[in-house]
Amino acid sequence: MAVGRDRDLRERALTLAKPLAFFVGLLLLGGILITSCVARVDAAHVGIRVKLAGSNRGVDDIPVVTGWVFYNALTEQLVMFPTSVQTVVWTKSPHEGAPVDESITFSSSDGININADIGFSFHIEPNMAPHLYLKYKKPNLLELADGYIHNAVREAFTLEASQMPVQDIYGAGKGKLVAAVTKRLQDDLGKDGVMIDQLTINGALRLPENVANRINLSMEATQQAIQAENRVRQVKAEAEQAITEAEGKASAARATARGQADARLITAKAEAKANMILRYSTSPAVLQYRALERWNGRLPLMNGGGSLPMLTFDVAALGKEEGNLKALERLIGEDEQDEKAAAGEADKGGKKDADKADGKDDKAGAKDKK
Repeated sequence: MAVGRDRDLRERALTLAKPLAFFVGLLLLGGILITSCVARVDAAHVGIRVKLAGSNRGVDDIPVVTGWVFYNALTEQLVMFPTSVQTVVWTKSPHEGAPVDESITFSSSDGININADIGFSFHIEPNMAPHLYLKYKKPNLLELADGYIHNAVREAFTLEASQMPVQDIYGAGKGKLVAAVTKRLQDDLGKDGVMIDQLTINGALRLPENVANRINLSMEATQQAIQAENRVRQVKAEAEQAITEAEGKASAARATARGQADARLITAKAEAKANMILRYSTSPAVLQYRALERWNGRLPLMNGGGSLPMLTFDVAALGKEEGNLKALERLIGEDEQDEKAAAGEADKGGKKDADKADGKDDKAGAKDKK
């Protein structure tokens, strides 16, 4: 009896264990499937959902944003595509960039080959990432840069440099060339979502030695010509300055001489006028009075005989007294007119200054009121 009871218990336990084991297995399988269908899209990346089966298989046109993403691992694939700025350098040196020569060679309009090291920085427009992946199947942008983008840059340099002479490319026109190549690449690569951040020519351009020497000599001659032209301008400016200074000194000397001559003339006229006034104001009666005024009352100690002479003058030589008075009145009248004219000019000048001062005061008062 006891043996049969134990057998029944074991059979019941086995019957219950099978569904439990199946359920646990399903849970484990579900956990594995769930963890394998969840991915995290980091910042500066977009996730491209690729359908592996079904009528809609292919690349989803809408990129997945950053964060946790759920997808079906059996029918879908999630490809991470970077959108941060990528920088590549294509140089001739094996110690920078790739160990092989990746420099770019192009030709000028006069057929001279030019070799250059190029630096290129770019990023991908997130909305264009599915199109770019579908076209090239390369989520690694550095591999894409060394292939498709490298060829596009070389082609752009070839097309733009073929329109410029080598002397311009080697000299001041290098910046113009870089700008033209950048514009062409923006038009060509922008269609695929490749946005250009920077394009540079690193270091000096490499030309055939004989061409480089010829260009250097030409540039040196041009520089010397410019220096000589600048020296001519400087000498001309110095000569014009010296002429101007000499003319200024001569004008000053003439003005000084003219002023001195005018001063002497004014002095002479004033003295002549004073002498004329003195002459016309000297009448016979005045002369006789001045003579008596200065006589000390003593007679001469020696006399030849006869009556004692009185002090007399030849008043006939002085002219008529009436004519002298008229001439004196005329001269004095001219002086008075000159003084009145000078006083009138001074009054006008003072009035103008006062009017200007009043105008300034009125303006200042108006500003203060504002």
